[in-house]
Amino acid sequence: MSMTEEIKIDPYGFREYDARWLYEKDINLSGIKNLGKGLGTQVIKHTKKNNPRIAVGHDYRSYSEKIKGALKEGLISTGCYVEDIGLSLSPTVYFAQFNLNTDAIAMVTASHNENGWTGVKMGIQKGLTHAPEEMNELKDITLNKKFKEGKGSEKKIDEFQKIYKNDLIEKNKINKKIKAVVACGNGTAGIFAPDILRGIGCDVIELDCNLDWTFPKYNPNPEDLEMLDAISKAVKENKADIGFGFDGDGDRVGIIDNKGNEIFSDKIGLLIARNLSTKHKGSKFIVDVKSTGLYSKDKILLENKCETIYWKTGHSHIKRKVNVEKALAGFEKSGHFFFNQPIGYGYDDGINSAIQICHLLENQNKMMSEIINELPNTYQTPTMAPFCKDEEKYEVVEELVKQIENFKKNKKQIDNQVITNILTVNGVRFSFEDGSWGLIRASSNKPSLVVVTESPTSDDRKKKIFNFIDSLLKKTGKIGEYDQKI
Repeated sequence: MSMTEEIKIDPYGFREYDARWLYEKDINLSGIKNLGKGLGTQVIKHTKKNNPRIAVGHDYRSYSEKIKGALKEGLISTGCYVEDIGLSLSPTVYFAQFNLNTDAIAMVTASHNENGWTGVKMGIQKGLTHAPEEMNELKDITLNKKFKEGKGSEKKIDEFQKIYKNDLIEKNKINKKIKAVVACGNGTAGIFAPDILRGIGCDVIELDCNLDWTFPKYNPNPEDLEMLDAISKAVKENKADIGFGFDGDGDRVGIIDNKGNEIFSDKIGLLIARNLSTKHKGSKFIVDVKSTGLYSKDKILLENKCETIYWKTGHSHIKRKVNVEKALAGFEKSGHFFFNQPIGYGYDDGINSAIQICHLLENQNKMMSEIINELPNTYQTPTMAPFCKDEEKYEVVEELVKQIENFKKNKKQIDNQVITNILTVNGVRFSFEDGSWGLIRASSNKPSLVVVTESPTSDDRKKKIFNFIDSLLKKTGKIGEYDQKI
């Protein structure tokens, strides 16, 4: 890195809970080094130590190691002691903070974003990642170069992959032979997931588990239909019991049942919650506002005296809420699951999520398709995102909250139902007597709103709630095209 290289760092790369840029277009190595200086300065400020210890890892992209090098230079220049655990998943780095007892973590990854993207997930408090406040502070320190100077150091931690694998394997042995397709889309999970699932006792069929940073087939993203289709085919061809699809940095999992059907993550969460609730009575569960309404009325959770709290969408929000409420687990619609002690350390680990599904299959002694059929049927829309300018989206939502609160007060009926409950922790989620609901919130990372509706009663009611929302949106005059629409 020449000393004369101009520092390039696009301010928009600082997101709500992590940082992401297109490498070389929006950030260069000098910019990454400054990010390291910013993070180092922030960690020193929060821990009140001159030489805090930071665990650092990177994912398997062609340029990730180079980026990690620049990040480490920045961290060391502020006085941080870097402990490099090498090629990792995000949860491997989260685990390292507990295992090595470090003061902070930094993981070089752009998760499931396309090639060309890079980024960093970071955290100071154990098991948690940066929230919007910390991201804003980091942005301010980095862009305004308010850096501390110190003498840091670095050391390599050898064989950390093995320590992480063994931790999950030893706690989770199963006796039932479960035949599982394990799909990694050529991302970093390929060197972790098959070994761990084999280690606990599964019969593993690997699908694209060899590491290839060109991602020759598709991006490793369990919400990607191409990836889900490939898993579905493999499950049917191999007569497998279950299919698991992991994202690029291993913190999310997608599920395909034994018949080759995708199961939405919020339903999987409910099954896992039911399974855990029998052993851990009186527990709390956290789910995001995009998740099914079934949790709040679930007979098994209620029998076991468990409480479900609906909270803000976003992995850093759910993680914090699980921590604050001392909940047993948290489930996010996008496939981030969080397990607290005694099952996990509170952070999202896609492989631990897959393991919990193996425990569910072992305990129930039924096929996945039978277990999922025991849940009440619901009619749910996909997540729909109508365009709305970044500078207008929050005001639009605030205005809609007021309108919907008025409708509740005046007992306005939508498809012969009155609104019984309104939740405003993240946009507005309004529910009806029969458990149907609608959601309108602002997207945290795109110029759009997010709209979801669900009804346990009928497909028609689901659509009528959507039409009601759509007409409210149209009246604002500030909404553009939807990315998809029912």
